[in-house]
Amino acid sequence: MVEGWVFSALLVAFLAFATPCESFYLPGSYMHTYQKGEVIGAKVNSLTSIETELPFSYYSLPYCRPKDGVKKSAENLGELLMGDQIDNSPYRFHVNVNESLYLCTTNPLDEADVKLLKQRSRDLYQVNMIVDNLPVRRFTEQNGMTIQWTGYPVGYIPEGTSDVYIINHLKFKVLVHKYEGGKVKVLGTGEGTEFISEADSDANSGYEIVGFEVVPCSVKRDPEAMSKFNTYDKVDPVNCPVELEKSQLVREKEKITFTYEVEFVNSDIRWPSRWDAYLKMEGSKIHWFSIMNSLMVILFLAGIVFVIFLRTVRRDLTRYEELDKEAQAQMNEELSGWKLVVGDVFREPTSSKLLCVMIGDGVQILGMAIVTIFFAAFGFMSPASRGMLLTGMIVLYMLLGIVAGYAAVRLWRTLKGTSEGWRSVSWSTACFFPGIVFIVLTVLNFMLWTRNSTGALPISLFFGLLSLWFCVSVPLTLLGGFFGTRAEPIEFPVRTNQIPREIPTKKYSLLFILGAGTLPFGTLFIELFFILSSIWLGRFYYVFGFLLVVLLLLIVVCAEVSVVLTYMHLCAEDWRWWWKAFFASGTVALYVFLYSINYLVFDLRSLSGPVSAMLYIGYSFIVSLAIMLATGTVGFLTSFSFVHYLFSSVKID
Repeated sequence: MVEGWVFSALLVAFLAFATPCESFYLPGSYMHTYQKGEVIGAKVNSLTSIETELPFSYYSLPYCRPKDGVKKSAENLGELLMGDQIDNSPYRFHVNVNESLYLCTTNPLDEADVKLLKQRSRDLYQVNMIVDNLPVRRFTEQNGMTIQWTGYPVGYIPEGTSDVYIINHLKFKVLVHKYEGGKVKVLGTGEGTEFISEADSDANSGYEIVGFEVVPCSVKRDPEAMSKFNTYDKVDPVNCPVELEKSQLVREKEKITFTYEVEFVNSDIRWPSRWDAYLKMEGSKIHWFSIMNSLMVILFLAGIVFVIFLRTVRRDLTRYEELDKEAQAQMNEELSGWKLVVGDVFREPTSSKLLCVMIGDGVQILGMAIVTIFFAAFGFMSPASRGMLLTGMIVLYMLLGIVAGYAAVRLWRTLKGTSEGWRSVSWSTACFFPGIVFIVLTVLNFMLWTRNSTGALPISLFFGLLSLWFCVSVPLTLLGGFFGTRAEPIEFPVRTNQIPREIPTKKYSLLFILGAGTLPFGTLFIELFFILSSIWLGRFYYVFGFLLVVLLLLIVVCAEVSVVLTYMHLCAEDWRWWWKAFFASGTVALYVFLYSINYLVFDLRSLSGPVSAMLYIGYSFIVSLAIMLATGTVGFLTSFSFVHYLFSSVKID
């Protein structure tokens, strides 16, 4: 316990004396320099909305297409699962050259195009554009405050009207930093030393792209006049925003002209700091102090509970061991409490196979969470590496199948005293949690397929994930189970009576278990708000250092709460502590799920449609189930160690 406090304190000190951007991420891609006039192309990601949470392809709308056709970028597993679809676009820039260019004029809009554009505009869909791996930013003024957004809207509806106006002119601002190559470069030593002059080092110089901003506006142009232009012909610049009567209305048989401007601006921002503008969102100070306050309060309360509890148990053991054998026998007959369940405390619980399976899956999920958050906290999974976090989690989960199989089968051997049936336990461990996730995702994926959303998994990826499951995760779990059969089972310190002891009737056991989850939930509910905001409101989550500390505190509090509840049940002569120890800490998942529903009702009020709500509830259920297995495993293993230590300290024939 002391070592855990020291480690947490060191982490808190590390976070307190380092800036957020230094502590929580490192650049996720290699620096690329461009020469003046070099052509760089912008890419487009899926259209996204906080109203529906259903991503759609950029080219599902009547936008201009590249002359050489649409080409998809190579995407990792995490990007595909998140619904990202990154394509090339006709937007291109010449480095450090300011231009105002014509792109294309569409064919007359038909009824389907108009309906789709109006629907996407009403649902607040955003176009997500990328240059040199940087998402485009825009700024709006609200109540005297400047708010930063990623992406720009498909269209807008002015107040007091139902007309929809499309965004068809973009004013880009690309921030560049002049990168100078080394003034003098030395090759070799001794007589063969060669010096390269400053002029020769110009080949190593260039421009780094350190910012990408846009001002979107709607401009009505004469389609007949614009049809004479070719792609990338120069046009007159536009002052945005323009008057409403000069904006482009969305209606049938209307031709829409797309144009754009680009301005390159020199900046003092260096390459390693270019993500700072995306990560330093409003409210960061409130977030910082709220988290620090919660950490200190929870750590203090957990320390008090643990110290008081240690003194109580130590006093019981000391008093018991000081008595002679006759007094101990008389004490066993006269006193009530945990000493009377010595012959039943290690009796096999009901549904022991399910318990072993859930413990195995919990160990696997907990290990995945700890390793992933640890690497993310120290900068190995930055926002620049799209999908890397989810990809890493999936790979780690599969590899840790060997640990899950080992833990489940060894617990099975401990309870049964034999290895018989270990294959069934291993198979169940490999299929329990992934099977539930697969069923839920299949239902959600079917809903996305019916809406033609890019969030739907392609059938090839669907079967690819099944192949990874059965060809990697299941064999590793079976291998871990085999190792579990070779490990020595844990020996119980006392014998179990043949006839179970009658348990006194208790009315408030369930209430104690449900109430126990509130303390672990108190350690993470603030962090949970920021995580939900990053997922459902399109914000960047970057404080993995805080998340690592919160995870450590959560583990400590879950362990303490479960041990305290287990001791209370033993003192009440209730020897059925196995499942209660699991759910004493696992009930935190219930509060996480209820908080998610609360967030849906009060913070995602713009979320519309039954499909969007089902997606949210489905994903929240999966996360809550994973939290229950992980926290329940922490509580069970700690309580098991405590009960084993407690009764091995008592000398009873």
